[in-house]
Amino acid sequence: MAPAGLRQCLRDVSPYLVLLMAVSTLGPLQFGLHLAELNAPQDVISCRVTHSISSRVSAVFSSRASTPPADAPMTSSTLPDCIPMDEAQFAVVSSMFTLGGLVGALGSGPVASKKGRLLAMRLTSVFFVIGSIVETLGASITMMSFGRVFSGVGAGAATVIVPIYISEVAPPRERGTFGAMTQVSINVGILITQTLGYFLSHGSAWRWALGAGIIVSAIQGLGLLAVPESPAWLATNKNAAQAKRILQRIRGRHHDIAEETATWDPDAVAPEEEALLDDNSTTVVDSSSRRSSTTSRASSKNAAPLGFIQVVRDPQYRPAIVAVVGVMCAQQLCGINSIIMYSVSLLRDLLPMSSALLTIMISAINLITTLACSPLPDKLGRKACLLLSIFGQGASALALALSILFEAKILSAVAVLFFVAFFAVGLGPVPFILASELVGQEAVGATQSCCLAASYIATFLVAQFFPIINAKLNKRFGGAGWVYFIFTALAVLSGLFVIWRVPETKGKKDADDVWGRPRRRD
Repeated sequence: MAPAGLRQCLRDVSPYLVLLMAVSTLGPLQFGLHLAELNAPQDVISCRVTHSISSRVSAVFSSRASTPPADAPMTSSTLPDCIPMDEAQFAVVSSMFTLGGLVGALGSGPVASKKGRLLAMRLTSVFFVIGSIVETLGASITMMSFGRVFSGVGAGAATVIVPIYISEVAPPRERGTFGAMTQVSINVGILITQTLGYFLSHGSAWRWALGAGIIVSAIQGLGLLAVPESPAWLATNKNAAQAKRILQRIRGRHHDIAEETATWDPDAVAPEEEALLDDNSTTVVDSSSRRSSTTSRASSKNAAPLGFIQVVRDPQYRPAIVAVVGVMCAQQLCGINSIIMYSVSLLRDLLPMSSALLTIMISAINLITTLACSPLPDKLGRKACLLLSIFGQGASALALALSILFEAKILSAVAVLFFVAFFAVGLGPVPFILASELVGQEAVGATQSCCLAASYIATFLVAQFFPIINAKLNKRFGGAGWVYFIFTALAVLSGLFVIWRVPETKGKKDADDVWGRPRRRD
């Protein structure tokens, strides 16, 4: 069965589709890049130490620094080597990224629905460029915060738009697998920035790590010139001919797209063509066909893009909104970003190896596990993967809390690795897939905005308050690791929520099939 499935997947994937995936996922990659970019160089950026890399690498850089070029004094006087910050100030700079992400998530859905996925993705590359430049040249807390906000807007928009675009260009049989590519690219970005931070955490070299975002966003902007608009969006907006041409190019010249286009063909017919069809149908169809035609026209009207407020207030979409918002909150409140954003400072004195090096290992395992588990949502189901991920993370958080508390350093390292690995099983990729499967085409942009907005609010809470709560709990009870008991409890609550409120979408044709309801009629 596995070889047959693999052969089918290879038949469905054209080189052009690979190009579209590679370019479009540069947006989520930059989300990961900016999310974790301050982790490894935190102590250097905030002037606590002059370097935080291994002594061997530090010695190499120190020897080079002993004979600086002639223009070095001007460089160091123009941009400071570090920006003095305490824990609270650094948390503010770090969490500004999530506030920008909230703005980007809320604003990008309506733009993508009304103006198209392609224009929205191109706008994200502009925000990424601006944010990366401002961060790289930042000389104060205020300037760094502004740069983080701009980067956050791009990231928030990218994590809304790209999963939608991928779900609309991916082959229907492999939509879950391709949907996981959003999380894979985020993990690639995290691994890149953690590795750069490990080697560039000294002097002002950390600015080069932040400057990597400029290069990636420039490549994204150029690559998007070769990316077409989503066929599904074009079909919904009455451009059937162009939609079919693009879909045929994506699938390959000899691929039969008839079955795939059948679901949106009625919505893609221009008004004048619809009139001709109506005239013709009156002489050749029976009463049951007329009822089907009426339903199709009603469905066509319902396919018009809906705004954020419309979707939130409509009772039909309320169960989907509750489900995707709950899952996105669970993704963050189970504690993954306590590791991604603060692992270097958190694990500095707890583990028998360099915490920065362990962070690179964590990022690599996150990426490898996400890749390995990407077929699971299509095989086990979305809900099963979520539950396995949540309860696995909860158990790992409990083990981490106890191992830190009792200073079992090897167990702490193992618990951290399992914590990240279980995240990759379901909580990482599945939430990005659900929004496009729980609602119809007319509401997917607003729903994705809603769930990503919830994600960024939850991420902000973790980014802003995790260091503070962690310090207070450790001071109050003595020792360390107490905060992971909270994450264990949140994992239990998240699992119960998924059991009660999140439906399975594997094998369902559309949102009506998921919720077991007839199609809406006017």
